[in-house]
Amino acid sequence: MGHVPAANWAESFHYSFRDCLRPASADEVSTIVARSTAIKTLGSRHSFNAIVDGEVALSLAGLPIDAAISDDRRQVSVGAHCTYGDLALFLHEHKLAIHNLASLPHISIAGAIATATHGSGDRNGNLATAVAGMEIVTGDGSVVTVRRGDPDFAGMVVHLGALGVVTRVTLDVVPEFEVAQSVYDGLSWDALLANLDEITASAYSVSVFTQWRDIAGSLWLKSTDTSSEPAVIIRGARRADVKRHPISGLDAKNATDQLGVFGRWSDRLPHFKMGFTPSNGEEIQSEFHIPRRHAVAAIEALLSVRDRFAHLAQAGEFRTVAADDLWMSPQYGNDTLSVHFTWVRDQKAVDTAVGHIEEALSPFEVLPHWGKVFSRRHVGVHYERLGDFARLRENMDPERKFSNPWLEEVVFGVRTA
Repeated sequence: MGHVPAANWAESFHYSFRDCLRPASADEVSTIVARSTAIKTLGSRHSFNAIVDGEVALSLAGLPIDAAISDDRRQVSVGAHCTYGDLALFLHEHKLAIHNLASLPHISIAGAIATATHGSGDRNGNLATAVAGMEIVTGDGSVVTVRRGDPDFAGMVVHLGALGVVTRVTLDVVPEFEVAQSVYDGLSWDALLANLDEITASAYSVSVFTQWRDIAGSLWLKSTDTSSEPAVIIRGARRADVKRHPISGLDAKNATDQLGVFGRWSDRLPHFKMGFTPSNGEEIQSEFHIPRRHAVAAIEALLSVRDRFAHLAQAGEFRTVAADDLWMSPQYGNDTLSVHFTWVRDQKAVDTAVGHIEEALSPFEVLPHWGKVFSRRHVGVHYERLGDFARLRENMDPERKFSNPWLEEVVFGVRTA
């Protein structure tokens, strides 16, 4: 028996695993899956709920990454357990990039695409939209290779860990580019709500960090435009002349470089540097996705109940994500405003606060981030392709080797206890 992971990265969710299997080759993965009755793949342990929980964990950390660039330099193929930070280092050797990164470069590719994890930008799809192909070990141990355009491909990418073990992914790449990051302090709620579309369109990637106080907070612009100097004031918010941390009051040394200085895409698009503890460490996270047409009304609804949750929030963040066609993506068919919460590590209090947030957002077609804390209910019913996804799961895992009670109840609406 190998070392058995006890908890997620933030130690806010504790696993039920009794064993952890660590194959050293793709063939060994197939053998393990074929002989298993129940198994869950564990990546960078950044989920905050039971989506990956189970009795037996499978770690792919011992497999080679074997990154390779396609002959036309438009795609990279890599072991699915590779982190985005390590992928960025490899791509830099070839002067290439991917279209976006999440707040943290520490997360694994397979885990990020499984949960539709995202960065920001009006025109940027979530990280799963870069997937052009995958290799998946299905319930009988066979390897399925799929490419964009194949039948059911759009159902396999945001896979929720329910279809098999993703061992390899192929991602679209673009020529390497530079980004400059500038932070603007003192953005008012009135300015944000009156100019939301203008603000989110003002850079390649845009975040608004808030403490849910009397002012909205700070505007973080990640720009690829090298033709002009960053503005001094944007809608009343003034450009900071010292580096900031996304969580107000924390030392900014772990945050990526700012102050309008251009640098490599992978050193600016995340909020946190690869070599440091991301975010705060001791935390719980929630995130909710709202169709852009409801964005202003949804923020106003949250402001009306902020006294019920603001005292628990270390930070909030507004980001935008472009629509896609991936069946179980919260952006399926909708551009979204995504509202993120970094909470203090008090699960009971956070659960209560999340209930208030979900009630306030309920008129706005809200969907939660699959890997973060939300109410335990049948979320899958809100996805119009759930029936197709259930059929796909039946074909790829008829024995339910990759399932668990959380998936059955939250995604498929089956009570297990």
